Amino acid sequence: MKLLVVDDSSTMRRIIKNTLARLGHKDVLEGADGVEGWNQLLDANPDVDMLITDWNMPEMNGLELVKKVRADERFVDLPIIMVTTEGGKAEVITALKAGVNNYIVKPFTPQVLKEKLGAVMGVAE
Repeated sequence: MKLLVVDDSSTMRRIIKNTLARLGHKDVLEGADGVEGWNQLLDANPDVDMLITDWNMPEMNGLELVKKVRADERFVDLPIIMVTTEGGKAEVITALKAGVNNYIVKPFTPQVLKEKLGAVMGVAE
Protein backbone atom coordinates (compact mmCIF):
# COMPACT_ATOMS: atom_id res chain seq x y z
CA MET A 1 0.00 0.00 0.00
CA LYS A 2 1.42 3.36 -1.05
CA LEU A 3 0.61 6.49 0.98
CA LEU A 4 1.23 10.15 0.19
CA VAL A 5 1.96 12.47 3.14
CA VAL A 6 1.68 16.21 2.42
CA ASP A 7 2.74 18.68 5.12
CA ASP A 8 4.89 21.80 5.01
CA SER A 9 6.64 20.72 8.22
CA SER A 10 9.43 18.25 7.50
CA THR A 11 9.31 17.27 11.19
CA MET A 12 5.60 16.42 10.96
CA ARG A 13 6.17 14.46 7.74
CA ARG A 14 8.91 12.50 9.50
CA ILE A 15 6.67 11.83 12.54
CA ILE A 16 3.85 10.59 10.31
CA LYS A 17 6.22 8.50 8.16
CA ASN A 18 7.83 6.92 11.25
CA THR A 19 4.41 6.13 12.72
CA LEU A 20 3.26 4.64 9.42
CA ALA A 21 6.46 2.55 9.24
CA ARG A 22 5.78 1.16 12.73
CA LEU A 23 2.30 0.25 11.50
CA GLY A 24 3.82 -1.64 8.56
CA HIS A 25 3.43 1.04 5.87
CA LYS A 26 6.89 1.54 4.39
CA ASP A 27 5.95 2.82 0.92
CA VAL A 28 5.37 6.51 1.62
CA LEU A 29 5.72 9.48 -0.72
CA GLU A 30 6.08 13.04 0.55
CA GLY A 31 5.06 16.53 -0.49
CA ALA A 32 5.96 19.83 1.23
CA ASP A 33 2.81 21.66 0.08
CA GLY A 34 -0.35 21.10 -1.92
CA VAL A 35 1.33 21.75 -5.27
CA GLU A 36 4.09 19.22 -4.54
CA GLY A 37 1.51 16.77 -3.22
CA TRP A 38 -0.64 17.14 -6.34
CA ASN A 39 2.42 16.56 -8.56
CA GLN A 40 3.41 13.48 -6.53
CA LEU A 41 -0.11 12.16 -6.90
CA LEU A 42 -0.07 12.68 -10.67
CA ASP A 43 3.40 11.11 -11.00
CA ALA A 44 2.44 8.05 -8.95
CA ASN A 45 -1.07 7.62 -10.39
CA PRO A 46 -2.71 5.15 -9.93
CA ASP A 47 -0.38 3.73 -7.31
CA VAL A 48 -1.26 6.00 -4.36
CA ASP A 49 -3.71 4.26 -2.05
CA MET A 50 -4.25 7.06 0.47
CA LEU A 51 -3.54 10.77 0.94
CA ILE A 52 -2.69 12.21 4.35
CA THR A 53 -2.55 16.00 4.22
CA ASP A 54 -2.10 19.01 6.45
CA TRP A 55 -4.49 21.96 6.04
CA ASN A 56 -2.26 25.02 6.51
CA MET A 57 0.49 25.05 3.89
CA PRO A 58 1.97 27.58 1.44
CA GLU A 59 1.37 27.51 -2.32
CA MET A 60 -1.75 25.31 -2.16
CA ASN A 61 -3.29 24.51 1.22
CA GLY A 62 -4.67 21.12 2.16
CA LEU A 63 -8.30 22.08 1.64
CA GLU A 64 -7.51 23.29 -1.89
CA LEU A 65 -5.62 20.04 -2.49
CA VAL A 66 -8.57 17.96 -1.30
CA LYS A 67 -10.95 19.87 -3.58
CA LYS A 68 -8.57 19.44 -6.54
CA VAL A 69 -8.23 15.71 -5.85
CA ARG A 70 -12.01 15.26 -5.53
CA ALA A 71 -12.61 17.22 -8.77
CA ASP A 72 -10.44 14.74 -10.72
CA GLU A 73 -12.35 11.57 -11.63
CA ARG A 74 -9.16 9.48 -11.30
CA PHE A 75 -9.02 10.24 -7.58
CA VAL A 76 -12.67 10.54 -6.61
CA ASP A 77 -12.44 7.40 -4.44
CA LEU A 78 -8.95 8.03 -3.02
CA PRO A 79 -9.13 7.90 0.79
CA ILE A 80 -8.03 11.21 2.36
CA ILE A 81 -7.15 11.92 5.99
CA MET A 82 -6.56 15.52 7.05
CA VAL A 83 -4.06 16.01 9.89
CA THR A 84 -4.18 19.59 11.14
CA THR A 85 -4.19 22.03 14.04
CA GLU A 86 -7.59 23.25 12.80
CA GLY A 87 -9.73 21.53 15.41
CA GLY A 88 -12.89 23.61 15.44
CA LYS A 89 -16.21 22.04 14.57
CA ALA A 90 -16.66 24.39 11.59
CA GLU A 91 -13.26 23.41 10.17
CA VAL A 92 -13.99 19.70 10.56
CA ILE A 93 -17.34 20.14 8.77
CA THR A 94 -15.68 22.19 6.00
CA ALA A 95 -13.05 19.48 5.46
CA LEU A 96 -15.62 16.67 5.43
CA LYS A 97 -17.78 18.56 2.94
CA ALA A 98 -14.72 19.03 0.72
CA GLY A 99 -14.27 15.24 0.61
CA VAL A 100 -12.00 14.27 3.50
CA ASN A 101 -12.71 10.74 4.76
CA ASN A 102 -11.34 11.34 8.25
CA TYR A 103 -9.78 14.07 10.36
CA ILE A 104 -6.98 14.14 12.95
CA VAL A 105 -6.21 17.15 15.12
CA LYS A 106 -2.55 17.82 15.96
CA PRO A 107 -0.96 16.89 18.25
CA PHE A 108 -1.98 13.26 17.95
CA THR A 109 -0.75 9.90 19.18
CA PRO A 110 0.35 7.00 16.98
CA GLN A 111 -2.74 5.14 18.24
CA VAL A 112 -5.03 7.85 16.85
CA LEU A 113 -3.34 7.64 13.43
CA LYS A 114 -3.65 3.84 13.52
CA GLU A 115 -7.35 4.05 14.38
CA LYS A 116 -8.11 6.64 11.68
CA LEU A 117 -6.18 4.63 9.08
CA GLY A 118 -8.11 1.53 10.07
CA ALA A 119 -11.42 3.36 9.90
CA VAL A 120 -10.69 4.77 6.43
CA MET A 121 -9.37 1.46 5.12
CA GLY A 122 -12.28 -0.48 6.65
CA VAL A 123 -10.07 -2.46 9.01
CA ALA A 124 -11.51 -3.30 12.42
CA GLU A 125 -9.27 -2.46 15.36
